Amino acid sequence: MLSYRHSFHAGNYADVLKHLVQVRILNYFCQKDKPFCYIDSHAGAGGYELSSGHAQQTQEYQDGIQRLWQIEGLPESLQSYLEEIRAFNGSKELIRYPGSPTIAQQILRRQDKLWLYELHPTDYKILSDHCQEDRRIRCEQSDGFQGLIAKVPPLERRAVVLMDPPYELKEDYQRCITTLIKANRRFATGCYALWYPVVARERINKMEAELVASGIRNIQLFELGQSKDTETFGMTAAGMIIINPPWTLMQEMQQCLPLLAELLGKEGRGHFRCETLVEE
Repeated sequence: MLSYRHSFHAGNYADVLKHLVQVRILNYFCQKDKPFCYIDSHAGAGGYELSSGHAQQTQEYQDGIQRLWQIEGLPESLQSYLEEIRAFNGSKELIRYPGSPTIAQQILRRQDKLWLYELHPTDYKILSDHCQEDRRIRCEQSDGFQGLIAKVPPLERRAVVLMDPPYELKEDYQRCITTLIKANRRFATGCYALWYPVVARERINKMEAELVASGIRNIQLFELGQSKDTETFGMTAAGMIIINPPWTLMQEMQQCLPLLAELLGKEGRGHFRCETLVEE
């Protein structure tokens, strides 16, 4: 199935969480001069116009990035995320929202490399056109799960992996965990970031349990919800599971997520999780 288009959801609260975590991880990796590799298994189109028919049909960005856009005095971690969104817009007006590959492209340095995978033909064409003049980037219209396994361990011996599938198929939940475990066995020191939607809580519980039982060490989980699991049909929350996170990440998320739950929650029902699933 290739029906999913992220242009309907760009800039929503789930993107805020995902890209906040992504920015903090990438900024941490850039503190060392040594190059690293960024692998995006489901890259999408790379950038989205918020005036497009897709974005305007759902207007999910209004309950996400729009609520944060003009707020002053936010924690430095949130400010660094907003700086990347402003850089993509190029002005004080919020008209576009970057996808994860564009955020990585903005942050990574000349010595770093980006591997981007996207199967959807339309989104792949947009992504490849956007990245074609950047020699750091390689785009492939292929299965990102397979692409990830083929790329680890990377030559740089340092890597950040973002796995953000559309979960069109129920099998994707299991495939994420299977792929993460296999990749970690091949390259145990990589930083792996898995995004997930909370549509059916039992699926997320199963994912967590399998990772805990896998023997992988140093796993953290960060989740942001707009409403309780039983209150809304569809996605009620979204989360990030991080293997080998920066040592600074937990403290940063403990500062940011309570604030985001308050700012982005619906009618006071926002909630969050900051948990260590497995110690280092």
